[in-house]
Amino acid sequence: MSAVVGCFNERAQKLLELHLVSGFRKYFMWFKGKLQKKHVAFIQEGKDLVTYALINAVAVRKILKKYDKIHYSKQGQAFKSKAQSMHIEILHSPWLCELMAFHINLREEKIKSNKVPALFEGCSLNFDDEKPSLSCELFDSVKIDIDLTCSICLDTVFDPVSLTCGHIFCHMCACSAASVTIVDGLKAAEPKEKCPLCRKTGVYEGSLHLEELNILLSRSCHEYWEQRLQTERIERIRQVKEHWESQCRAFVGV
Repeated sequence: MSAVVGCFNERAQKLLELHLVSGFRKYFMWFKGKLQKKHVAFIQEGKDLVTYALINAVAVRKILKKYDKIHYSKQGQAFKSKAQSMHIEILHSPWLCELMAFHINLREEKIKSNKVPALFEGCSLNFDDEKPSLSCELFDSVKIDIDLTCSICLDTVFDPVSLTCGHIFCHMCACSAASVTIVDGLKAAEPKEKCPLCRKTGVYEGSLHLEELNILLSRSCHEYWEQRLQTERIERIRQVKEHWESQCRAFVGV
């Protein structure tokens, strides 16, 4: 399971880095990709990775269920719980969430080409009573739903980050929960700090900024995003100001 998740995370990370590249490098990669005709492969790999994650999740679930049935044991369930605590369950990988957002973003960008394969239609962004969630369905039998409501501020996640336990929060809310400032960032959190939901420790150092999801939500919740942006900007300025004032006082020995 560790090897499967490691392979999935590595390939997803490389794929999304190409999609999110900016500046001169973006035009260089676009031109290079056009010359080598890699755009078709680029979209197809994203589709294959989502399918890979869901198929592997189903396979592991069936293997463990079969094991417990044959041996009249609960070791399969215990193994699944251990895998979750070790963060090696593929459906809890933040890169799966990013890939789902990636496919929806591509659809909204309206990439139209006869040479481009059909985009993965199984991923969607849904709103239930104005509460957003990401869902993905495969073969009409496997479905996952990712809640996009921050359990701290109880609003749609803004500038979302995923902790290593798989739970998603607003970046500023996560910093507050980890007792760090926005300047120091989540990497500076103490190992003893716990996830607000599952109460696991050591989940902040390996946190991941969900950039594809950030793009998707900013497009889909434009009015909310603008309001939240103004509110967060004020708080960020306040924290930055306090940080540098404390640094100056420490420098002069006050």
